[in-house]
Amino acid sequence: MKNNNSWIRLFFYLMIIMAISCSDGKVNKLSEDSPNYSRNFAFEDEQTRAKVDSLMAKMTLDDKIVQLCGIRPSELLDENRKFSIEKCREKIPNGIGHVSQFASSMGLMPEDLRDFVNGVRQFVLTETPSHIPVIFHEECITGFTTLAATTFPQHIGTACSWNPALIEEKAALTAQTMRGAGSAQALSPMLDVCKTPYFERMEEGFGEDGYLTSRLGLAFINGLQREGFSRGVAATAKHYAGYAGIFEEKEFFEETLMPFEVVLRLGGVKSVMPGYHKYKDINCVGSKELLTDILRGSLGFDGVIVSDYNAIDALGEGKDAAVQSMNAGADIELPMPDRFLFLKEALAEGLVTPKRLDESVRRALTLKVRLGLFDENPQISTNGKLDFDPPAHREMAYKLATQSVVLLKNNGILPLEKEIKKIALVGPNAGAVQSLLGDYTYQSMSAFFFNTPIDLENPHLVTLLEGLKNRLPEDVQLEYERGCVWNKLSEIQINAVGGDPILKKAKAKEIKGLPVPDEKRAIRIASESDLVIVAVGENVFLSGEGRNRNTIRLPEEQEVFVRKMLDTGKPVILIIFGGRPLYITDFERDCAAIIHAWYPGEEGGNAVSDILTGKVNPSGKLCMTYPKDESHSPHSYNYGYNETDNNPLYPFGYGLSYTAYSYDGLTVKDNAKINDQWIDISFSVKNTGEKEGTEIVQLYIAPENLSVKGKRMQLKGFTRVELNPGESKQVNFRLSPQQLAYYFEKNWVIESGKYKILVGASSSDIRLEKEITLSGNKLILPRRDVFFSEILNK
Repeated sequence: MKNNNSWIRLFFYLMIIMAISCSDGKVNKLSEDSPNYSRNFAFEDEQTRAKVDSLMAKMTLDDKIVQLCGIRPSELLDENRKFSIEKCREKIPNGIGHVSQFASSMGLMPEDLRDFVNGVRQFVLTETPSHIPVIFHEECITGFTTLAATTFPQHIGTACSWNPALIEEKAALTAQTMRGAGSAQALSPMLDVCKTPYFERMEEGFGEDGYLTSRLGLAFINGLQREGFSRGVAATAKHYAGYAGIFEEKEFFEETLMPFEVVLRLGGVKSVMPGYHKYKDINCVGSKELLTDILRGSLGFDGVIVSDYNAIDALGEGKDAAVQSMNAGADIELPMPDRFLFLKEALAEGLVTPKRLDESVRRALTLKVRLGLFDENPQISTNGKLDFDPPAHREMAYKLATQSVVLLKNNGILPLEKEIKKIALVGPNAGAVQSLLGDYTYQSMSAFFFNTPIDLENPHLVTLLEGLKNRLPEDVQLEYERGCVWNKLSEIQINAVGGDPILKKAKAKEIKGLPVPDEKRAIRIASESDLVIVAVGENVFLSGEGRNRNTIRLPEEQEVFVRKMLDTGKPVILIIFGGRPLYITDFERDCAAIIHAWYPGEEGGNAVSDILTGKVNPSGKLCMTYPKDESHSPHSYNYGYNETDNNPLYPFGYGLSYTAYSYDGLTVKDNAKINDQWIDISFSVKNTGEKEGTEIVQLYIAPENLSVKGKRMQLKGFTRVELNPGESKQVNFRLSPQQLAYYFEKNWVIESGKYKILVGASSSDIRLEKEITLSGNKLILPRRDVFFSEILNK
């Protein structure tokens, strides 16, 4: 009877899937350019399986265990920091699985870095018993994290571009650079949905919304893996799951897990990293429910689970930690073999089975085979001179930066008019390269962890001061004065608990090589100028992993300085650099204009200057709510902040332009069926101003009478629309009923009822709306297969 019930349940699910996939007899087939097109593949095909079987048949237990471990590159250097084959013979006689962060900690020029990689590769291929190649992995959210490589804008900034195509292209360029140096795996991207600016690492993510994070995260991964595993770079989705905050189960499955579900099912991700945090009071890397039941079971993941750096240590001492993490489902310990070296003892005592160990070894080897490391001519490094910052990459950095910048306020002072003849540029971020560099850039990592001075020319870093000198007309006088420091050293708090232990070595320190600020001179030149540009915000010591602040205000020194600039009576343009929205309510209304530039990368100064002067019309829109107060409560549009006292200063999806747009003609049928393939939605957008521009239109859905309470409204589509003055374009979305599904009792439910279709310029600026009725019997699905609206612009 039990078997019969299983067959009945399977038949029922198949019928549901057929119903969702078909409408009027037409099968729902997706084109390769559809955001819902699956690029997933079986991790282990027949050819790969045969190769891995052959390798494992010859491996000793020691050979197997080292394939599940990493090593830091410094372990393989001599006292002069040169590659040492003697150190290889001492430290990795049986080989090694990974070389951890092989570039960011080395400070080597491109050719020297490649030669280090080739030295290690040659050793393991010729002198170790199993001759198994090594994976060299690295970070890459702002480009390849190494000396002389292009530094792109930080992820939170690129998320404000709402431009998946550009993010994918940037990641593809990054993959080319990484492969050229010998790297085939990235420990990126971060897919945490961040609903509070107090989360110290929010700059690494794509903002507060699961849909936007999923769409942009998938684009990033498609770029890294565009050339396939044997020529591209394998992405690692992190920090699985809920690192930025875990809420109740329904939201966890609907939104927190959504980016991971999307990149596994549509992006073919084969590496996942659990976070440092706890899931149901158990560290993620030791949670069988999270790693095996949900990730491998519910989400169907068949790839490798790698630990975050030293995360397994948090489970306990030696053998106990190794046993818990291995039996929970973890495969590889990074960055060093601190706990997995006890696996041999655990196996002897029967605490871990040989079968379980072999599962992890098989996955580790399968990834190496799929990456082409065993190919006769592996595409793993490039001979000759290497250029990690070619013109095409700098151009991409510039383009992304211009689209990342968000214009928050403008009383008409921008773009700068010809009548302006004297400008005072002041503030700690006006002439400092630190304003450009977010966490996990090479420059910030080397400065923060190793106290290495920032190399201003590898690559060349364009500050706002240099950008304005490049862009302003010759008859405009620009006076610069730093004016104030970022903060007191006492405000910097570094917390290594629950993070990379290398943070224990990091210390708050004064940034050297900057001019001594002269506040009196700043006040004087401001008073004598037509307007004042005040550049404030954060730096590598004020935001990022382990940098804890108990406030989201500007540091006191900067707040006081901004007020003194306002007291001059001259128009103030406030430019904020940093990794999160900041509390600026106290002086926001007194500023003539406000721009948030995030950490805009190597071309940031040129990009911001072109927006100030009007060469570029700003198009960025917030991927995060900009809070009006300092509340620690989650800030998110879909929590209903418009219905509480906690209204935002600027809402999710908000951003100004130098032109204006009107919306008209929303067309959608009054009634739709649950098993319809698509619901067509169309409307027009017109540029009613005098400048060409790009409007980011947003589609939201608001359920009205569901039996299970859900979010008040949710983003379900967006697109960028480029318009000349006076031009109008029609926008066509196709919404799938599967996008209306909610999580309930381990299934996905599509419920009949009334839904509002909302079209707007932000989550609070809804221009068009219409109610539709979804009819039909409630559908219960084991999983979702359509996550995104289709965009069919004419």
